[in-house]
Amino acid sequence: MATATATDATATAAAVRAWQPVPVRTVPWRRALPLLPALAVVVLLAVPAAPAGDGTAGSGSPADVASALLVLYCLVRVLRDRARPLTRTAALVLGLPVLGVTVAALTSQDPAASLPGLARYLQIFVLVPAALLLLLRDRWDFRLLAGSVVAVALAQGAVGVGQYLTGTGASYKGEDIRAVGTFGPTDVMGMATVVAYGLVIAVGFAVSGKGDAVEGTGRRPGARLAALGCAGLLTVPLVLSFSRGAWIATAVAVACQLLLSGPRRAAVALLAAGALGTVLVGGLGIGSQLVTERVDSIARVADAPDQSVTDRYTMWAAAADMWRTRPVTGVGLKGFPDHRDSHASLALSSGSDTSGAGAAFQRQPLLSPHNMYLLVLSEQGLLGVLALVGSWAALLLLALRRLRRLRRSRTGGRAKGGCGFAVMGLLVWQLVDFGYADIGGPSTVLTAVMLGLAAWWALGATSDQVTSDGATQDQVTPDQVTSDGVARDRVASDGAARV
Repeated sequence: MATATATDATATAAAVRAWQPVPVRTVPWRRALPLLPALAVVVLLAVPAAPAGDGTAGSGSPADVASALLVLYCLVRVLRDRARPLTRTAALVLGLPVLGVTVAALTSQDPAASLPGLARYLQIFVLVPAALLLLLRDRWDFRLLAGSVVAVALAQGAVGVGQYLTGTGASYKGEDIRAVGTFGPTDVMGMATVVAYGLVIAVGFAVSGKGDAVEGTGRRPGARLAALGCAGLLTVPLVLSFSRGAWIATAVAVACQLLLSGPRRAAVALLAAGALGTVLVGGLGIGSQLVTERVDSIARVADAPDQSVTDRYTMWAAAADMWRTRPVTGVGLKGFPDHRDSHASLALSSGSDTSGAGAAFQRQPLLSPHNMYLLVLSEQGLLGVLALVGSWAALLLLALRRLRRLRRSRTGGRAKGGCGFAVMGLLVWQLVDFGYADIGGPSTVLTAVMLGLAAWWALGATSDQVTSDGATQDQVTPDQVTSDGVARDRVASDGAARV
């Protein structure tokens, strides 16, 4: 009897090992193959996009085309596997924005003109995040995609710093020194957004712990030092972007990450950040006078605002007035430019001047209020705001709940929480930045990637499920790697693939 029991135990252990994933270091290139569509979206952000005919940043960039292929790829996989792709919670959270944008498009005075806006909202807030939720399998996939964002941010930041040093950037106070990367003067927030995402991701992994460098490889303090180094390098182009909104959002996001990691770590990081700022601005003199003036202008936005701030306040008031006319469903998608002049005061200028970075001088029209919440409120009404903001709030709360649950576990909660710290920083950054910006331009597709990373952490399947006693146990995810390095789908007993 004892021999039979030992034999059964050996067979069970062998069966369990057969389903466990091979360490990623043995088959990295095969592990990365399913992620190529998602990686292409991030990498193609470095390809310059031609501005639209009206002088705006426009859309339809190579990264947008890649995002459409990503959604198509995931759709084919779902149809091929005949599986239930999303849980009910995931379908509800990601599908909630569909309600507001659909009603706003149908009730618009010109439904045909609203179709591009409908497609854009579905792309950024529904389809691409859902595709990434289905595509990402574990923390290794998450880190690979997040690492590609950091790599692109470093490349864009290097271009931006070169533009400042050589005087080939976008025009700022009469000089072509504003760092905009490959996005050009019509999308001055593009590089700032990419660099800020990379910085927040790097900080998230730097504060997580020593064991989150590479899954299954133990402690890797060098990875944390590399993350800190990336964060420090990305600070320079972020400063040289002269984007006040990106500065504020990054400061708030990093502060939240540090507070979540612990008060002692937060105090040390704040001291290090202060020392870095003193060295960069005070010691090396990197844009010291211009940066000081830009920082001071943040405090003067109410007392002595410049023309850009005046235009923004005027458009905010116009957006609020549009909502009052149609409070439930708004004026319709893409309706803000048509209703702007009838609701704005005479303080609004005709547009902003753009030049530099290889582009000729042109007048860029003001076609949005530069506030995502007011844009949605004016075009989609209360229904749209509640649906869209409700989806973001659900992602934030679910992500925070999982991070806290993981940190309370007894098996490396901090070490495995790098993904969670990165996601919390990205979500906080986006929610704060939406108070000063809205969707538009080639860099917007990266917002969809960010939401996809957040959706995987908050809603997706995970190998870090917490048991009743508070400890974590590793469970097999839907796409595990067999001994020959080829991913296979494990189907549950009811015929539906586990998410």
